[in-house]
Amino acid sequence: MVRLALALSLALGAACAASAAVTGVAFVHGTGAQTNALADYWTPEFVNSVRQGLPDQSKYVVVNCDLGQYMWDSRAAGCVAGQLTSFINGAGITDLVVITHSNGGNVVRWILSNPTYDSRYPNIIGKIRWVNALAPSSAGTPLADAVMNGNVFEQALGWLLGYQNDAVRMQQVSWMAYYNQNNLLGTAGRPALPKGFWAVVGTDVDSSPFDGDSWCGGYQYNLGLETTQNWLASCSDGFLNCTSQQAAGRTWFRDVDRMAGAEPLSHNQSRRACFGLDRILRDDL
Repeated sequence: MVRLALALSLALGAACAASAAVTGVAFVHGTGAQTNALADYWTPEFVNSVRQGLPDQSKYVVVNCDLGQYMWDSRAAGCVAGQLTSFINGAGITDLVVITHSNGGNVVRWILSNPTYDSRYPNIIGKIRWVNALAPSSAGTPLADAVMNGNVFEQALGWLLGYQNDAVRMQQVSWMAYYNQNNLLGTAGRPALPKGFWAVVGTDVDSSPFDGDSWCGGYQYNLGLETTQNWLASCSDGFLNCTSQQAAGRTWFRDVDRMAGAEPLSHNQSRRACFGLDRILRDDL
C-alpha cells in the first residue's frame, strides 16, 4: 500500500508538471567486472521484457563496470556514476528507475548515501524516482566470509562471486555491518535514503531435475545454490539470507507472494525472466 501511494503521488505530480517526464531505466549488475552485462549478466530476454514498460523503449541503459572493487572505487561507483550521467544527459532523462541486483545494490546505495563524494552524484540522485533492488546484499553474506577464508565455497561460488576480490571482501558480514553503521544510509538506526530503495527478496531455491521451474535461469546454477543454501538460514536464496536482502530500505515483496505459482527466486533467478518477475518490473515503469 505504501508503494502504491507513492506511485499515485508521483503520477499526480507528473500530471501537474509543465512538461512530461522523460522516463528511463538503468540496469546495474552485481559483483564482477562486466563488459557485456546485457548478454552475460541480465540476458536480452529479461531486459527487453522490462523495457517494454517505458513510454519510449529506447530510453534504457545496461551498465558495464568493474563491481569486483570496493563500492566507492572509481571503477565501481565512479564508473556507474559516469555511465548513468551519460545516459541521463544524452537521453534527457528526468525520471530514472534503477534496477539493480545483489552487490549492485550496495554500489547504488553508496551513491545515494554520499552525495558530496562525487560531483556527479547529486544530479543522479535528483533524477532517480526509486531503486528496485533485486536480492540486494545489504548486510553481506556468510558465503563471502567463506570465500575469503579460501575454503570450498571459493570453488562453488566462483561463477557468482569471483575469487577473493575487494567486492567479496566488502560483503563479509562484519564488514557490511561497519559500512552500514558508518558509511551507508537506509538500515536500522540510520537515516533514510534520499530515494526509495525497494527490495525484492528471494526466500528459497528449487533444484529438482524433475521440476521444470528449477531449470529457469540455468539448472546448474540453481543446483549450486541449493548446495550453498545448506550453510545459510532457512530463508535464503542460496547466496543471501533474507535478513540481508531486507536490511536496507523497504521490502517491496517476497518472491512467493508475487511470483507465478508462488515460486521462490534463487539468487540467479532474480536477474532472469522467471515466474513473471520481468512483467512486475515492466509494470512498475
